[in-house]
Amino acid sequence: MSETEVTTAPRPLLLADGRPADRAWSLDPALKHLNHGSFGAVPLVAQERQELLRVEMERSPVVWFPALPQRLAAARVELADFLRVSAGDLALVPNASAGASVVYAALTLRPGGEIVVTDHGYGAVTMGAERLARRWGGQVRTARVPLNADEDAAYEAVVAELGDATELVVVDQITSATARRLPVERIGAEARRRGIPVLVDGAHAPGLLDAPLADATYDVWTGNLHKWGCAPRGTAALVARGPLRDRLYPLIDSWAAADPYPDRFDQQGTIDATSYLAAPTSLGFIERTWGWPAARRYMDDLADYGASVIGTAVTGLTGADSAVDVGMPVPGMRLVRLPDGLAADRLEADALRDRVALELGVEAAFTSFDGIGYMRLSAHVYNTADDYEYFAEECVPALGRWAREN
Repeated sequence: MSETEVTTAPRPLLLADGRPADRAWSLDPALKHLNHGSFGAVPLVAQERQELLRVEMERSPVVWFPALPQRLAAARVELADFLRVSAGDLALVPNASAGASVVYAALTLRPGGEIVVTDHGYGAVTMGAERLARRWGGQVRTARVPLNADEDAAYEAVVAELGDATELVVVDQITSATARRLPVERIGAEARRRGIPVLVDGAHAPGLLDAPLADATYDVWTGNLHKWGCAPRGTAALVARGPLRDRLYPLIDSWAAADPYPDRFDQQGTIDATSYLAAPTSLGFIERTWGWPAARRYMDDLADYGASVIGTAVTGLTGADSAVDVGMPVPGMRLVRLPDGLAADRLEADALRDRVALELGVEAAFTSFDGIGYMRLSAHVYNTADDYEYFAEECVPALGRWAREN
């Protein structure tokens, strides 16, 4: 996409009473919130629902905890319906990284075994794979997928790393650092043909994709409901269908350890599970207010507009093309290339995020890939075109100054 293609700003979404959409959230109005993708944002109705559940828990904990597994099982039915999977395949975990850890813990010792990941993988999940490989006395093989690789090229890059020693493939459905898709459907099918288990990291998929598991071939898929689904933080789904299914256990052993999957995940001692129980409230709020298809269209149109406005500003400042050729783009997320000298690695990107929040009053996401820094846009329903116009006018010049200081 060229940064000059989008000139018309999408009309902001409104609540049923005509107020701006952001009034349904408790986000600080003194900040611009342009980074929904990192931690999500919980609407007030879900915050209130979770607080009521916590009050109930604290008023009668001896009643609450024995009854909790049954309530979690009911919540799983609603969440499974949203993801269009069977509730019998879905367990609840705190986040996608925890889901990956569940899989790593389930795999038996494979001396010399190899794990295939990609260079787009989420750092914490890749670190877990590396730790598992060390326990095996094996290694992690990293498939190098160019940012502009199309579906065929990305598929070939991953499959080229598969071999007789491969014991697990870990692949992102939507990459965090680079905001692109990977062909998990084709990779999963080829790995299944070879008898290799597949873990799909779908952290960003729920809410952003209509039916993220519809065509995927995988053993285990895990995705966060607290990102695009706006559920309370610490809410993710673990969906298992393959041979690993019955070997998956929660990270905390509890009294349900002898129960079948996924029921044994519904009892975790005294953890605060109110985020799980309040998650359907967030999903239902967006569905009732705008409908998920309309919300996704708006987020995608707004991300296009934001990338165009900010990209044009960066190009005008540097004279270099800031548009980014992403091989398999995803809805609602875009990359804009930063001026040279900014966010050359993850630590620099995180430092830039913190500086922009502190000095410019904007919560934004910055990332790095192959030594190049990017701004990652991730729009949600509470964002408006004004947010991105503000960043282009007020913040891009500051980024230019900081780049020249480097």
